[in-house]
Amino acid sequence: MAHDEIVDHYSALARTALAGQRITDGGFGPACYDDTTALPDGAVLASLGCGNPVAVAELRAGETVLDLGSGGGIDVLLSARRVGPHGAVFGLDASPAMVELARRNAEQAGTSNVRFLNGTIEAIPLPGHAVDVVISNCVINLSDDKAAVLAEAFRVLRPGGRFGVSDVVTAQALDEQARQRAERRIGCVAGSLTVQEYRDLLAAAGFVAVTITLTADHGEGVHSAIVQAVKPAIGPGLEIRPMRDSDAEQVLAIYQAGLDTGQASFETTAPSWDAFTASRLPHLRYVAVDADSGEVLGWVAATAVSARPVYAGVVEHSIYVHPGCQAHGIGRALLSALIAAAEDAGVWTIQSGVFGENAASLSLHQALGFRVVGTRERVGRHHGVWRDVLMIERRSAVIGT
Repeated sequence: MAHDEIVDHYSALARTALAGQRITDGGFGPACYDDTTALPDGAVLASLGCGNPVAVAELRAGETVLDLGSGGGIDVLLSARRVGPHGAVFGLDASPAMVELARRNAEQAGTSNVRFLNGTIEAIPLPGHAVDVVISNCVINLSDDKAAVLAEAFRVLRPGGRFGVSDVVTAQALDEQARQRAERRIGCVAGSLTVQEYRDLLAAAGFVAVTITLTADHGEGVHSAIVQAVKPAIGPGLEIRPMRDSDAEQVLAIYQAGLDTGQASFETTAPSWDAFTASRLPHLRYVAVDADSGEVLGWVAATAVSARPVYAGVVEHSIYVHPGCQAHGIGRALLSALIAAAEDAGVWTIQSGVFGENAASLSLHQALGFRVVGTRERVGRHHGVWRDVLMIERRSAVIGT
């Protein structure tokens, strides 16, 4: 079903709800909610979700929330209760009729801290860093470009913001015909992602601390699920995101500036970009940037220590911060993001080597759970001087325990 057909389909359902009739689509409805008292009948009648994202996202007073595919507005109105008068909730829907229905329901409920927008979830009509939480209820599966949806969710979230949705997923690879039968039965017209595909797309967008919890079983391996993730936290005016090829010049300049201090590495010259990318894992490399200018202020990346399967969960990392930004918490935020992403990827040990004289780096790593496991004495000459290297590592408390 193409985008226009989906919009037409849900617009027709909205018109049914506007006429005061209950609507059904794929067997979902308001049964997942704990308390719908005091909500307008129109909001409850138009509920088509497969879960309760308001509870999933653990909304707090004063937060700003965005509901992707808000439909008749039930999750927006419930969210407005949670965030209170000092919070705000946006509802976004591609169907003008659904937006009309939601606005009517909000008016009937007397809810003033909500705003409904007409637009697509693949191109959210809000600026970056606009919301604290993104929720959605069985809508992302309807998109033909789920990667764009997740990238947009990442863009509009503030650092440290939360992604908490209910959606439809496939638990494992299935016979394609059986999978399509189950998806048609529940109205998943654009096809569901497998659990691993969902994880991979969230990671590619920049999310960390990803969890996917299966809930209702719809048969043939298709499930409703709770999907949660976090945008890496960092200080005001900054953002952590995946490293891109377009960052090459700035990343290598920061690398060289670190090498020039004589305290970062035995290396004296930063590699070419091709050599840099070839030696580092594509899914474990991040940059900290100025949110307004996009200037790269620091980076972190990981390298596999061995091709042997037994060491699949062991990586070695490097972290460098622009010399003018080393007292702003950027290194700590980058390293925290790497740790979370590494655990998402099944990494159980992160290791590195630090010159003993590099007290700032050693302190940073120890603050985030690294320990010194040994010293390689006089292991190499650096600018004519024999140097010791402290071997540090962090063992995950959740992977491989």
